[in-house]
Amino acid sequence: MRHATLLLSAALLFSSMLHAQRNLEVGIASGVTNYQGDLGNYGGAVQWNGFRTGLQVTFRDFLNNPKRYVTRSLTTEARMGWYRIGYEETDMIRGLDVSDLRNYKRGLGFRTDLYGVSGHLVLNAYREPYQPLFQQRFFMTFQIGLGVYYGRPKADLFLGDMNIANRYHFWEDGTVRNAPRGTPDAQIIERDGDYETDLYDWVTEGAGNASDVNAVSRPSPWHVAMPMGFGLRYMLTKKLSVGMEFSYMMFFDDMLDNVSQRYATYAEIDAYYPNDPTRQELARYISDPTGWGTDGTVTRLTSRRGNPGLLDNFSFISVEVSYKFKRKPGRRSYVHL
Repeated sequence: MRHATLLLSAALLFSSMLHAQRNLEVGIASGVTNYQGDLGNYGGAVQWNGFRTGLQVTFRDFLNNPKRYVTRSLTTEARMGWYRIGYEETDMIRGLDVSDLRNYKRGLGFRTDLYGVSGHLVLNAYREPYQPLFQQRFFMTFQIGLGVYYGRPKADLFLGDMNIANRYHFWEDGTVRNAPRGTPDAQIIERDGDYETDLYDWVTEGAGNASDVNAVSRPSPWHVAMPMGFGLRYMLTKKLSVGMEFSYMMFFDDMLDNVSQRYATYAEIDAYYPNDPTRQELARYISDPTGWGTDGTVTRLTSRRGNPGLLDNFSFISVEVSYKFKRKPGRRSYVHL
């Protein structure tokens, strides 16, 4: 509800800024995202347990066009959205044994709430160029654009407060327990689902020369992407329409999930948090939650954490309801193409 309220408030503000336009179509869409990146336990392109939710508000036909420099088939739109993406490699998958989860021992996980704005060029594909769209009812749309998104990946790594005593312990049988592996009478616990750890606040990956702590840097929460997609819309009336759309957000960076390069070595972590054993221990755990990922040195078997050549992306399948607002003819418009 908080995300929906923020998007609705932003939509109302945007509408008030465009009060001088002759036409304004506003669409509100809800749907599901599917993350594609470095994390995953399925061998295929789709991670079937990587679906999350999203909302977006789209503004169309807000540029006045009295001289028809652009035909109805080619239009523009602006979009604001909230998209939640995430994945947990230690989550069990129904029908599979823990040994079937290819990345269980790496055991990384994240959740990122992305807030973004984008502008799109849209092609409306309809059958009759001189017949109103509301009479044709069905038509397809194709869009491509550029957007800027803000998001900081977080992780659920502690049962309660961020204290090393509250960390999760992942066992070979796929259970989460309150004590290290092999501890007698260790109890099975449930993760609390509270994503309390901001991964950008911690050193989790190394870069450059492993002996040069200055090469370790914090990622930026700002991400640039090229959204593209297609959809099908149905005109219920001249002003009201419903539609379905598939969008693909192709990002230009690899840090939506905070996984890209190699594990930070223990030497890098200790040098980044000098004379602070508590933060050093926390950083080692946050970088490698299961303890199976790295031994703290750069070796052929333990140094790789992600694939920097595989950029992060996600898809968004949504259902939209849109309404077209039209000004009275007597008012003056100041925006022209």
